Amino acid sequence: MLKKEVEKILQYVQKPGRYSGGELNSVIKDPEKVDIRYAFCFPDTYEIGMSHLGMKILYGLVNERDDAWCERVFAPALDMEELMRKNNIPLFALESGDYIKNFDLIGFTLQYELSYTNILNMLDLAGVPLFSKDRTELAPLVCVGGPCACSPEPIADFCDLVFLGDGEESTNQVLDLLKECKHAGKSKQYFLSKAKDIRGVYVPSFYVDSYNNDGTLKELKPINGAPEKVKKAVVSDMNSVYYPKSFVVPFIEIVHDRAVEEIFRGCIRGCRFCQAGFIYRPIREKSVETINEQAKALIKSTGYDEVSLCSLSTSDHSRVNEMLTSLIDWTVKEKINLSLPSLRVDNFSDELADKLNKVRKSGLTFAPEAGTQRMRDVINKNVTEEEVMRTCNKAFDNGWTTVKLYFMMGLPTETMEDIEGIADLGMKVVEAFATNPNKQKGTSVQVSISCSSFIPKPFTPFQWEPEDSMESLRAKQKHLLESIPTKKIKVSYHETPTSLLEGVLARGDRRLSAVLYDAFKNGCKFDSWDEQFKFDVWMEAFMKNGIDPYFYTQRRRDFSEVLPWDHLDYGITRKFLERENIKAHENVTTPHCRIKCAGCGANMLNGGHCDARNKN
Repeated sequence: MLKKEVEKILQYVQKPGRYSGGELNSVIKDPEKVDIRYAFCFPDTYEIGMSHLGMKILYGLVNERDDAWCERVFAPALDMEELMRKNNIPLFALESGDYIKNFDLIGFTLQYELSYTNILNMLDLAGVPLFSKDRTELAPLVCVGGPCACSPEPIADFCDLVFLGDGEESTNQVLDLLKECKHAGKSKQYFLSKAKDIRGVYVPSFYVDSYNNDGTLKELKPINGAPEKVKKAVVSDMNSVYYPKSFVVPFIEIVHDRAVEEIFRGCIRGCRFCQAGFIYRPIREKSVETINEQAKALIKSTGYDEVSLCSLSTSDHSRVNEMLTSLIDWTVKEKINLSLPSLRVDNFSDELADKLNKVRKSGLTFAPEAGTQRMRDVINKNVTEEEVMRTCNKAFDNGWTTVKLYFMMGLPTETMEDIEGIADLGMKVVEAFATNPNKQKGTSVQVSISCSSFIPKPFTPFQWEPEDSMESLRAKQKHLLESIPTKKIKVSYHETPTSLLEGVLARGDRRLSAVLYDAFKNGCKFDSWDEQFKFDVWMEAFMKNGIDPYFYTQRRRDFSEVLPWDHLDYGITRKFLERENIKAHENVTTPHCRIKCAGCGANMLNGGHCDARNKN
């Protein structure tokens, strides 16, 4: 229920549906009958946050419990925030309308580094002290999780707990402990001393940082009995783990407004730039039967007419053709659109093209990632130009006329010749359509090239590499545009100043908490939105704290250097990453996991088991 003071201001904001709550399948409970109230916060607007699968899973998981109530909280847009501050309205949860400063647990998902100032802004708007040391009571506890939690040091001073890896089991264990401590009248320090023993839970205040004279990290020393290494949590069986039977259905249009079925976690590929491909290992698949059962339940409970299959590489499911056949059987009959993102060019078979022909045709998206074979070998993409062209021709044979190609710029060892290769590959796709004998008469092709700036990330073979400079990236962007000879190719790319900040926060240490705080105090928020990004304010915050941002981005790290995430165990061994880095500089590839196990070590987090390992 919205409070009267909130109702009054909604008439003055754009999209009041962002703040009203009451959507289909939202969960309402009696606050007097639950022990734990959990505010699940997404540090961006409603439309973006409501598209996030992780929130849907944990929202349903917590609300399955009789003793806990999970409610949703999103970053208010600028117009709403202004009115909330003017009228002294603290940040509230959508389901109850209650202020989250009175909740037991306030959790943020870290999907991208440029959302960090939004976390501080939301805590400030809620009336919750920003620094962990200033929150002395047991509640509210502030926790974070998600992909960026694998390198949480830049926000460590603000967090009480960090969830590493899969949250389905560790979340329930933390809630059980919090309930027990609350009823027994235990202190926050007592709670943290017990929480540190839960697998997948990292307590930043139990680690003390120190630095060498050259500014590099000397150590993160555990205190209070904390472990030297904190292991991430791993869900072993994707068929039995919790998955929601219903999603909250929004009143307003969101970014991905459809049912989503996760088909597996992890990735077999080992692309050296891809953090997700390593931190979500080991590979764990759902069965075809489970996928169908869960997808049907979601369609029935939500009324959606589209279901999207979610994974890092949909066509890498070991039973992909069987899965698609069974899904198409009922989705076509019920007029449900089946969306298949994350397809790879090297396993786009005739059988797969035939299956896709039975569902609604949209543009096809592939990610060659680099324009030349040398560069694709460096990043271990294991895709050839012949495979790209064969796939495009198959698509044109089957009636597709739009192709989107994803590339990266600023990769290690990249040259201007590699940039020209992006344009050349786009041109070859255009020419392939022009000469395709099976294309529909009177149609033309549209090739979209999207180029993101490469940012080295933790737990990848490129974690030691320098990031390309803003000047170099701008020169490469200009060269790419000059290399495109036709209007049939559209090029888009990311602005570079945000890439600098993302690179700093991705591989930064605990000293950045002070920079983050000062940037927020001086008006930084929604940093991922170009129109809101305040580059000069960030540079002032770095200068004030005596920190050079380029120390984190443009410096090659030695293999012997202590990295700010070395105390976190995501299963990928450092020796494996070092080997892969050396092979990258030799232009040598590593076969994917189903061809040959490369011994990354992730299976050891799962009792030695990995769905990608050869079972013979």
